Amino acid sequence: MPLVTPLDPSHDNETEELAKFFNETLGFCPNSVLTMQHRPAISKAFINLNKAVMANEGRVTSALKRMIAWVSSNATGCRYCQAHAIRAAERYGAEQEQLDHIWEYRTHPSFSEAERAALDFSLLASQVPNAVDEIIKERLYTYWNEGEIVEMLGVISLFGYLNRWNDSMGTTIEKGAVESGEHYLGKHGWEKGKHI
Repeated sequence: MPLVTPLDPSHDNETEELAKFFNETLGFCPNSVLTMQHRPAISKAFINLNKAVMANEGRVTSALKRMIAWVSSNATGCRYCQAHAIRAAERYGAEQEQLDHIWEYRTHPSFSEAERAALDFSLLASQVPNAVDEIIKERLYTYWNEGEIVEMLGVISLFGYLNRWNDSMGTTIEKGAVESGEHYLGKHGWEKGKHI
């Protein structure tokens, strides 16, 4: 049972309008946003931040951003965000091989060295204590420019917020996210956990 009950999508008109963004990314408005509506300033600020972070300004694709989100959420153990991230990666055109082998991104041939550097950065930046070091910096700068690295860290940081929000709230996971989680992550032990 969630810590705080999500409100109806129409609770705050501005949030409802902004939340149409999630119909594209996920196919539904997440319960996390519906919970944030208890303080509409938070829900609106979050949606605007999400839109800014996920905008494509360089070569970091929408699919790669969602895979970065998955690695970050996997590192923190947030089942809710793992399912959302893999669902969004699928909806944004991640290759089937990558979706099927996301757990093996370090060795599977469907991932490029540039993608591996980005995903390793996500893993290292999501750990507590933080493990970003000179080695990952060098690898990142081999493939990515400073603006692209900022985009990646924007995703990692956004999901740091979401991982804490959803795991603390015990946010109820939506049917579509469950389907994606079970399909792509279930073979590696993914389950709803506290998000039933």
